[in-house]
Amino acid sequence: MKSVTVRELIKNIHLKPIYGEEYLDRPIVTSEISRPGLELAGFLNFYPAERIQLLGRTETSFVASMDEGIRLEVMERLCKQETPCFIISRKLEPPKELVEAAAKAQIPILQATSKTTQVSSSVTNFLEGRLAERSSVHGVLLDVFGIGLLITGESGVGKSETALELVQKGHRLVADDRVELYQYDELTLIGEAPEILNNLIEIRGVGIVDVMTLFGAGAILDQKQVDLVVHLENWTPDKRYDRLGGYMENVELLGVEVPKIRIPVKTGRNVSIILEVACMNFRAKKMGFDATESFTNRLTQLIAENKEV
Repeated sequence: MKSVTVRELIKNIHLKPIYGEEYLDRPIVTSEISRPGLELAGFLNFYPAERIQLLGRTETSFVASMDEGIRLEVMERLCKQETPCFIISRKLEPPKELVEAAAKAQIPILQATSKTTQVSSSVTNFLEGRLAERSSVHGVLLDVFGIGLLITGESGVGKSETALELVQKGHRLVADDRVELYQYDELTLIGEAPEILNNLIEIRGVGIVDVMTLFGAGAILDQKQVDLVVHLENWTPDKRYDRLGGYMENVELLGVEVPKIRIPVKTGRNVSIILEVACMNFRAKKMGFDATESFTNRLTQLIAENKEV
């Protein structure tokens, strides 16, 4: 089971440990967050103890209104062995009974400055990215004109060389050779580089190239949504390719449908320019302009005019 430590959460989200700093290596195994409302009222039949417990103004005010005799008992019932941590939003002070109970259970308490809903959103987004199911594909991922371009193809077809040329033109590299993908939501697929391959491109005959060292920090990107897949394949005279752009297939990656086009590669073709145009054309289609549709309309109009003559 994948997990993230509380220490990693603090490092990536603006949170401050106020109690239990020695327990920050506790694991977080789910991206879901609990706001214990019913639990504070005493209903713990379905208490999700494995989740981060987030307390805002509503929860802390309710705790303050509770009878002093049962306050500690309720806090102790919230502090389970599997509970990773408590987060208190809006710079509020945690109830002293919670501090006491959390200390006994060795659970850290964190403080956030933002509103409760903002804290919940930030923590959930971070955990979903880190705990999501991942799949590794062979290819290159770049940001080209704001489009997340995943280049695939057989080994030796020229993916890395094309990526290097695109980086030299000012586009940004996300990952070369292996791309780790995870589903952000039902319509969004995110790609990033494995840690060992960060910022690196392998060029046959040259070796490993550190893109950030050669081209600067502006030439790399940590992660990018995959908007378009371009499959490079060696050109063969017996195979027919789409010349009008009226058909675009889709490929399913981790349950997300992503548009895909195939581009033949042969001597004399400037693949990097073709990919730039493919990305610009894809963006134009998303904005409502379809050159194929425009050409078809012109052709239909011309045929109609000739018939009238």
